[in-house]
Amino acid sequence: MAKRLCVNIDHIATIREARKVREPEPVTAAMLAELAGCHGITVHLRQDRRHINDSDVHLLRHTVSSSLNLEMAVVPAMIAFAKQVLPNMVTLVPETPNEITTEGGLNVEAKLAEVTDAVQSLRSSGILVSLFIEAKIEQVKAARKAGADYVEFHTGAYANAFELRREDEIELELSKLQDQITFAIKSGLKVNAGHGLNYRNIHRIAELNGIEELNIGHSIVSRAALVGMERAVKEMLSLI
Repeated sequence: MAKRLCVNIDHIATIREARKVREPEPVTAAMLAELAGCHGITVHLRQDRRHINDSDVHLLRHTVSSSLNLEMAVVPAMIAFAKQVLPNMVTLVPETPNEITTEGGLNVEAKLAEVTDAVQSLRSSGILVSLFIEAKIEQVKAARKAGADYVEFHTGAYANAFELRREDEIELELSKLQDQITFAIKSGLKVNAGHGLNYRNIHRIAELNGIEELNIGHSIVSRAALVGMERAVKEMLSLI
């Protein structure tokens, strides 16, 4: 099964916010990524609005022609916003105020009641729901109990091992991911993956069986700053 590529454009907004001006516009980046052949656009609407803001999401909802995936914390105000905007998918993620980026998977097992309420609320509005989790059997079981449509496995440990060239750790993380992908699918969940994926390490993740969609942001935006968004997306698609 060919894997889809969903491009996270948060850091286009990060560049914009460095000067507090209007450019570069995330909507333009999304359009160029779609023209290059990506299958969806992802943005993380953080509670502090450090990059993507409410207006960005509204504009993207009206202009993205593929699929819009909105990442957010499990917070009532965020859930209410999503139900107003109606993205194609919401991915519920952990979020702490001072983190540079998402530091790990959502602990669905520990927050089962809260996550279940959020999932049911979103699904009642016709929104697909994905939970960003670690590749652990207890988290997959909890995601199933919560009623999610998808899980997105956090690939950060694999990416870190790859950067450090720790071959044993790389193989261990890939094995864990494949085991939990298989278990999730048997449990009735669909599977996405992302975090820390780049042009150097994507090939091993792309070889895993059962992943439907790969979410990649920072690496593509970094490449796009040098060669343009369309070329950056096409290069990643060719590697996948």
